[in-house]
Amino acid sequence: MHRRHFTLTAAAVGVALLAAWPAAAEDTVRIGLILPMTGPSASTGREIEAAARLYLQQNGATVAGKTVELIVKDDTGTADVTKRLAQELVVKDKVAVLAGFGLTPLAAAAAPISTQAKVPQVIMAAATAVTTEASPFIVRTSFTLPQVTVPLADWSAQNGIKTVVTLVSDYAPGLDAQKAFAERFGKAGGTVVEQLQVPLKNPDFAPFLQRVADAKPDAVFVFVPSGFGAVFMKQFVERGLDKSGIRLIATGDVTDDELLDKIGDVALGTITTHHYSAAHDSPENKAFVQAFQAANAGLRPNFMAVGGYDGMHLIFEALKKTGGATNGQALVDAMKGMSWTSVRGPITIDPDTRDIVQNVYVRKVEKRDGALWNVEFATIEAVKDPVKAAK
Repeated sequence: MHRRHFTLTAAAVGVALLAAWPAAAEDTVRIGLILPMTGPSASTGREIEAAARLYLQQNGATVAGKTVELIVKDDTGTADVTKRLAQELVVKDKVAVLAGFGLTPLAAAAAPISTQAKVPQVIMAAATAVTTEASPFIVRTSFTLPQVTVPLADWSAQNGIKTVVTLVSDYAPGLDAQKAFAERFGKAGGTVVEQLQVPLKNPDFAPFLQRVADAKPDAVFVFVPSGFGAVFMKQFVERGLDKSGIRLIATGDVTDDELLDKIGDVALGTITTHHYSAAHDSPENKAFVQAFQAANAGLRPNFMAVGGYDGMHLIFEALKKTGGATNGQALVDAMKGMSWTSVRGPITIDPDTRDIVQNVYVRKVEKRDGALWNVEFATIEAVKDPVKAAK
């Protein structure tokens, strides 16, 4: 992202933000949840809001003697709207925490506001590696694209894949994934024969898939954001690539749990790496999936839901540590180094980077009891974001 995305003038924001303090009524802690509830990323907003509300349902809306109020705003997936909503939530609603942020440009738009107002910004979705560096008040409970991509490059090199075409959505997380895969796969002796970037808005994969077919690699590595996987898979089949002998490998965004059954049997056998599957075999996850589906008319939780659920847990536990105090720096300090057993497995907030450390799983799409699932068959433990780890 360009630096101008991270900069707002003091004249535009500073005075208003300073006027926002002191924060809301002393007995209420407000969390401003900014999500794409409409538009192409609406499934992201739907999953995160549902998970946040489930957390409140299960744990109650009080913590450290304070009542927690959730304020949900729809940014339509548009960065300018995100920026305006973040400012309104801080100035008018006097929120103690900003949270959500379905895509990287949306998180980046709110970062200067978080910094100036000293309000923690909990990223529950956006996955570009550098996003946490946009503000010292950003803490992430989702994942980074390099974090889940590097293990896939390793698996590919170890399983007979020697040539790959990469195909990614043309924005920061996609470029992150492309770079991470190419560098790691190259070091392992593999060759990336072509790198393709598909427009993020109104994507037409067909011409890019034709280029994949023409290149005849052993595999095509794919990243598209949550919600776009069904469109990609449909065109993958229409172009005949499912019968071409070219293996499909991807990050878990492509075989999103919410959409997997809608994608259909064409997804069978797809190898992905990610930090969460609704099929994750743990007591905590089985209880979570059951409760989530019961509360949401059978909707299957995906990795976005888990980012939202864990984000709420992080906020609640930080408030317990501060005794209910909502000083922004104190809350962020309380979040640093926090560890717990999530429904996805053990996770930690890296105290140095404020990013998440977590297991990454290698999965295969399989059919069980008539439904499609991302079934985990290998685990890479305690993976840090490799971009920051290399610094």
